[in-house]
This record gives sequence, C-alpha cells and structure tokens, in this order.
Amino acid sequence: MKALATALMVTATLVGMSAAHADGKTREQVQQELQAAKAAGQVTFGELDYPPAAAAQTSMTRDQVQQELQSAKAAGQVTSAELDYPPRAAVSQSGGKTREQVRQELAEAKARGEYTFGELDYPPKGK
Repeated sequence: MKALATALMVTATLVGMSAAHADGKTREQVQQELQAAKAAGQVTFGELDYPPAAAAQTSMTRDQVQQELQSAKAAGQVTSAELDYPPRAAVSQSGGKTREQVRQELAEAKARGEYTFGELDYPPKGK
C-alpha cells in the first residue's frame, strides 16, 4: 500500500511539473516578459500600487494645456490653497441678500419669537 501511495505522489508531481511548462516558455523568456511588463507599468508592488495606474491619453499639446490653465487663472477658477476655496468666480454674488438685509430679517424673526437659541427653546414658541 505504501508503494502505491508513493507511486501516485511521484506521478502527481511529474504531471504538475509538466503542466507548469505546458506553454513552452523558458525561464529567460518569462523574465524578459516580466521586465517588459515592469517597464510598461503593468506590474505593481504591494497594495498601494494596485490597480496599476493607466497612462493618461490626451489630444492636447503641452502648450494648449498651459494656455488653458492661464485663462482659468485669469478667470479666477483656480485656487492655490485651502484659504482660496471655493474660487471667487464660483461664489455667486447675484440674486443674494446683503448682510444688512439678513440682519434685519433676523431681528424681525427674534421680535416675532420665531428665532430660538439652544435646545431648551425648541420648537420656537411663535409658531
């Protein structure tokens, strides 16, 4: 029985080895393919590089991109830090109320009892 088990193990090992070389590539060919894949950015190392970054495809030239950036900066659409966010051009100034109008509305709401402060005055008594 022991001889039969040994024979089966040897057979399984040989079948596995032949399956590994079934594609007919040599070690050097596999290493060359690996180097080509690394050069093309198709191989990653570790979790942070997965999935590999795809190369960006664009039809614009470098000069066109720089010109577009300059026009966006001139229009106020580009910020350089957290303090400039959101860009001034993105903030809508039309159709809004002035600070004085908002303060007047707040004072009127307080006078009517519609404005409360804190959790103890909720819901407002004026409603």
